[in-house]
Amino acid sequence: MNKLYYGDNLTVMRGCIDSESVDLIYLDPPFNSQATYNVLFRSTAGEQSRAQIEAFEDTWHWGDEAELAFDGVMTGGNADAAEMLRSMRAFLKESDVMAYLCMMAIRLLELRRVLKPAGSLYLHCDSTASHYLKVLLDATFGAENFRNEIVWKRRVGMSSAVHESNRFGTCTDTILLYAKTDDSLFVPQYNTESPEYREYIEERFTMTDENGRKFQPTSLVNPAYRPNLIYDYKGYKSPPNGWMITRDKMKQWDQQGKLYFPKDKKGRIRRKSYADELRGMPIQNLWTDIPEINSQAQERLGYPTQKPLALLERMVLASSKEGDTIFDPFCGCGTAIHAAQKLRREWTGIDITHLAISLIEKRLKDAFPGIQYEVHGTPKDLDGARDLAARDKYQFQWWAVSLVNAVPFAGRKKGADSGIDGLIYFKPEGKTTEKAIVSVKGGDNVNVAMVRDLAHVVDREKARIGVFVTLADATGPMRTEAVKAGFYETLYGKCPKIQILTIRELFEGKQPNIPLVDASAFKRAAKEKVGDQNPLPF
Repeated sequence: MNKLYYGDNLTVMRGCIDSESVDLIYLDPPFNSQATYNVLFRSTAGEQSRAQIEAFEDTWHWGDEAELAFDGVMTGGNADAAEMLRSMRAFLKESDVMAYLCMMAIRLLELRRVLKPAGSLYLHCDSTASHYLKVLLDATFGAENFRNEIVWKRRVGMSSAVHESNRFGTCTDTILLYAKTDDSLFVPQYNTESPEYREYIEERFTMTDENGRKFQPTSLVNPAYRPNLIYDYKGYKSPPNGWMITRDKMKQWDQQGKLYFPKDKKGRIRRKSYADELRGMPIQNLWTDIPEINSQAQERLGYPTQKPLALLERMVLASSKEGDTIFDPFCGCGTAIHAAQKLRREWTGIDITHLAISLIEKRLKDAFPGIQYEVHGTPKDLDGARDLAARDKYQFQWWAVSLVNAVPFAGRKKGADSGIDGLIYFKPEGKTTEKAIVSVKGGDNVNVAMVRDLAHVVDREKARIGVFVTLADATGPMRTEAVKAGFYETLYGKCPKIQILTIRELFEGKQPNIPLVDASAFKRAAKEKVGDQNPLPF
């Protein structure tokens, strides 16, 4: 059964993922680049981490967690990895980048453990730390198991250099491909859509046969002297070295219409090489044919680090076969999981934000209606919700917001309480988009003043509806205060302007009374056609 896990991927891997159980690993970890990425980390003991920061922001600092990770590598049984990390620390000291590398190194050891002997790993990174990560991968997997440094041109680069006065602009990411052994699976990939390939076809395949098929005549002259292949055929003299094929094969190809005979008998018989028989341009380690997901892209879901589905499909097709297990320990918005499901692979994903897990669930249900999978680590009942609220109020807020199909407010970041935890967009008349404010309370002390405050926020923000989500049961006076706020009238009837929903009610299936909701916080993933989920062409 396919599985999604909420939690620290180190803890989940150690406790839930068997050794040598996955065929392909893809990871897109935070880059330590001051950008916004989807990771919060805790120590392996589950204690609050000093390095834990707001979701989607990957700034790392040396602290107890980095020291624990370093010690874990030193005692992890991989002497090469331990020695390499120790040498890095001697050079980098207790810097932010060293803390980042310790976090990665302890996880790379676990990733090697869970990978099958014939498996492969793709690590997606940028220039900030790619050189350090490659050295760590050499030490962990063995330098002899390095396969490729893939350069993905993710943007055209028209404006990336404008704001940099002392360097060229950056428009690429790096993907490091490693195997575990010499037995790793690899299926070459081809591109039939690239401009270079289309130009090649136009320039080389200039002739057309009686069936309209484009071809180019290719040589049948043997490069070495082969006296047994020297023979004349239909009045055409043999080349001095002989032909590349026997007389019987020549007759066979002639009968099949595969030969080109020049009008002048002094010319050479050639083979008809058809354009439609080519697989395409072989994919090398420079990938320029898959653009990043821009603001207008149809597959864009609104997640800041979303990668193109075509990018992940290429890796899955190249290094796995139907039925294999794909593993993504930093699964974010779930592109690797989507690709695995579409291409009939099994999959396991881990993320440490409820926001990501909720988005992946929605993406899978939109793209693959009726899909079955397991989710571990998210609250399934009130006790689980209370536990999450007690441990991390922000994660509880993001999780609760997802229960009502709302988008987390302010870019999903922690910050000063503005009275808004989420937004629900809707079109009451099918045209104009309006919004509802979501306020989440995970404590025990909810009261009338909080409901009244939400009503003020709704007015201040020129919203139409306010949704008050509470872990504790709402009191009678709170519900009375909500009723006093009045109603919002639509073509579909009246909706309470302030609506109170408890976590208990949400577990029972109750949802806000809002007309024509615009899908959810994130855009709807396109439904995949059954015919798109093809097996590999073996």
